[in-house]
Amino acid sequence: MTPAEKLIPLDADNVAVRAGRQTVQLTNLRKPFWTKPTVTKGDLLRYYASVSTWLLPHIRGRAMVMKRYPNGASGPFFFMKNVPDPHPAWLTLCPIEHSEGKIVKFPVVDDLASLLWTVNLGCIDLNQWYAPCDDEHRPEYLHFDLDPVTGASFARVQECALLLRDELESQGMPSFAKTTGSRGIHVYIPIKRGPLQEEVWQYSKAFAMHVADKHPKLITAIYAKSKRPRGHVFVDYNQNAWGRTLASVYSVRPKKRPTVSAPVTWKELERGVRIEDFHIENMVARLRKVGDLWKPLLARSGRVDLKKHMQRAMRV
Repeated sequence: MTPAEKLIPLDADNVAVRAGRQTVQLTNLRKPFWTKPTVTKGDLLRYYASVSTWLLPHIRGRAMVMKRYPNGASGPFFFMKNVPDPHPAWLTLCPIEHSEGKIVKFPVVDDLASLLWTVNLGCIDLNQWYAPCDDEHRPEYLHFDLDPVTGASFARVQECALLLRDELESQGMPSFAKTTGSRGIHVYIPIKRGPLQEEVWQYSKAFAMHVADKHPKLITAIYAKSKRPRGHVFVDYNQNAWGRTLASVYSVRPKKRPTVSAPVTWKELERGVRIEDFHIENMVARLRKVGDLWKPLLARSGRVDLKKHMQRAMRV
């Protein structure tokens, strides 16, 4: 029996589990969230408990947007921004002001208890803000979502990712890749906090347009979906806009099979990987073997000073 199975039993529908110093009520554990093969809500919770050591440092201290799938991956979903009532008194909240002074209270997933509480709501994937709650307007990452346009294979997405890596390296910007668990690849650049979200977005847009101009047969930065050329890869810079989120590292995705958004090395991308290579059944074993490939994104050192790149771009 694994530690996750000891924590969350296989033979119960509802259970109160002790996670650290907190008790969390888990419900409908034997409810199928996927059917081919059958993966239950309990299986999903056990997965997140198993990867929590690697996952939590990447989402701690940030507002979490709750995308809820109460009937599993194939059912309808809805976004819930405000923490529902009632909620545990120990749950940390992150209030963020939106339009017209409206305050939205997001949950913060700081520990195993808050992680299990969030997933128990039917949140299959985790979508945290890029900036911590102490200043939600100043992100710690610049990133690109590489999305295949109709007619583009995943191999072309990988080709696009490698071109982005080379272009970023030429500008002294280290980058890290992960599969989205859906159709594409996420490329992240850790940056020093300072630039506002709007400034990060403006830089990402200019960079995406630059690489699209440089590789017009492969890459597009056209935001209007209907106007993107067939067979190209869309470098989505708009996910850097304020309030946008992407599925976090190690998130399970609500697809036909419970695939996972998995960090990969550039050598793995060069050799060729598949979205289907990383899923709920094998991610724990992979983490035990290779560790957290995105650990450098947590470091304070080695982060890109985006302000310098922005100033340089203005002089060109």
